[in-house]
Amino acid sequence: MDRAVDHDRTERAARFLAASRERLEPFSPVPAAFAPRDADEAYRVQGALQRIMAARLGEVVGYKVALTTRVMQEMVGYDEPVPGAVFADTVHQSAATVAAAGYTHLGIECELAVRLGRDLPASGAPYSRDDVARAVAAVLPAFELVDDRLVNYAHFAEHILSFIADNAWNAGVVLGTPVTAWKQLDLAALHGVMRVNGRDVGEGDGRDVMGHPLDALAWLANGLAARGAELSAGMLVMTGSIIATKFVQPGDDVQFILGDMPPVTVGVR
Repeated sequence: MDRAVDHDRTERAARFLAASRERLEPFSPVPAAFAPRDADEAYRVQGALQRIMAARLGEVVGYKVALTTRVMQEMVGYDEPVPGAVFADTVHQSAATVAAAGYTHLGIECELAVRLGRDLPASGAPYSRDDVARAVAAVLPAFELVDDRLVNYAHFAEHILSFIADNAWNAGVVLGTPVTAWKQLDLAALHGVMRVNGRDVGEGDGRDVMGHPLDALAWLANGLAARGAELSAGMLVMTGSIIATKFVQPGDDVQFILGDMPPVTVGVR
């Protein structure tokens, strides 16, 4: 009976979050009657929500890792990374245009993404930075599109379980040009600059992501393995924003320059 009750709580929470997303409602924590009570429950709700979202947005093609940098942790008042899934129909290529009307409150984050060339099975955990590096086929500059749904950040930390359950607010990605000769790059030293309408609005370095972007990849692979999941060849992983989220308006043109890689750009209409 307890297992059935827990399953019902999980499904009710997932349906609540899915409906809120569909209606572009402002963020509201999952109601107490069926809210996740700890991180394990929050991730079970996230999994149930991802199944609902996949029916509408296509299969899971990768993951994002939120809150991997001090700047992002300070922004929201929480000091642990949080993963979420990325869906096929929400992946865009650089120079894409996205419609602000499709989101409650659209934010853009600047990240180093990696494309995997081989599996990182759960059976191989725990993984180190060197272990996951051998699975990386390419790196690329990228934007994560996030929809915080007008959350009150003063109360964010107290609603962290709902944030986890809500797929860490991923709303898509915009990908730049892949770099396959990435081992020639010092990923930790890569310097990134974000520009909105030609004006610099933020900057950061690869090392801001947990000391090294591939440490975020290892953290993700190990965390998924602990929950019986794994990363597969071809998947995309967003390692975390090196610049605090910038919220955008129709008419904005956004550019992210990361090292000497071709910039990634997105327009908002």
